[in-house]
Amino acid sequence: MSRKNNLVVVTGGGGFIGGHLVKRLLDEGFTNVRSVDVKPFDQWYQHHDGVDDMQLNLELRDSCMTALEGASEVYNLAADMGGMGFIENNRALCMLSVLTSTHVLVAAQKMGIERLFYSSSACVYAGDKQTDTDITALSEVDAYPADPEDGYGWEKLFSERMARHFREDYGMKTRVARYHNVYGPNGTYDGGREKAPAAMCRKVISAKLSGDHNIEIWGDGEQTRSFMYIDDCLEGTRRIMDSDVVEPLNLGSDELVSINQLVSLVEDIGGITLNRSYKTDAPQGVRGRNSDNKMIKAELGWAPSVSLREGMEQTYKWIYDQMTAS
Repeated sequence: MSRKNNLVVVTGGGGFIGGHLVKRLLDEGFTNVRSVDVKPFDQWYQHHDGVDDMQLNLELRDSCMTALEGASEVYNLAADMGGMGFIENNRALCMLSVLTSTHVLVAAQKMGIERLFYSSSACVYAGDKQTDTDITALSEVDAYPADPEDGYGWEKLFSERMARHFREDYGMKTRVARYHNVYGPNGTYDGGREKAPAAMCRKVISAKLSGDHNIEIWGDGEQTRSFMYIDDCLEGTRRIMDSDVVEPLNLGSDELVSINQLVSLVEDIGGITLNRSYKTDAPQGVRGRNSDNKMIKAELGWAPSVSLREGMEQTYKWIYDQMTAS
């Protein structure tokens, strides 16, 4: 219980995953939680009573020192990112997250932080291993030789290495998870930063409400992905943070689907069938990507298990309520 009274900091706490993680920590009985984000408070995805909320620009080292003062553990989720459209059109902006990743580590080392979790991404994986829709699931070793997603992926891979060397050189207990396409309620579903699950829910709901039964799909719809529900992300994050695993671990579902199959699933949830058109010149990322979960099962005796159907039903319901709220 004494650990749960120590200060835990969640950077990026005003974002989608961060807001859920703060709630998870509170539900587990952590009594001293600080949530930090660059966004104004009225733009945070969630607020929770009893949390020390701070609005700080963590690209600045002094802000990181302020954010981490008195903490014993840090979850570094802060990054400038979004769906594939945002990532492909904002490579420099995505790479500038390296300032946050680096300065959080520097501040943690100077503050004597006991344990730090870093949220990496499946975008670190080599592009030449993701050229087929019928992809062999990506295992942790497939990050090297390095050829990650340009911009965002390079920043994540570099920051993984920084976390490793801070562990090796300073003895900090750093833990790294490679997130695979996290989705769920209380997330972005419009505005350009949304990912495929939320975007498809929004498009299907909009078609249903407007009577315009058409949907535009980026690419040919045959590109494949796996999508992880937020509850699995939180469970895996907590397990990895508390583990003795020092190497990066995949944290993602291994349920592979095409974008066309994702659309069909959302249509079925919404009780509607739409006319599809394909925007083949739109950003669509790699041809196929899936998570190999053998290592996380071996190390933790656990892996994400929420089915895509179950998670999408919850996500659809939340987005529908947002779009129809008076």
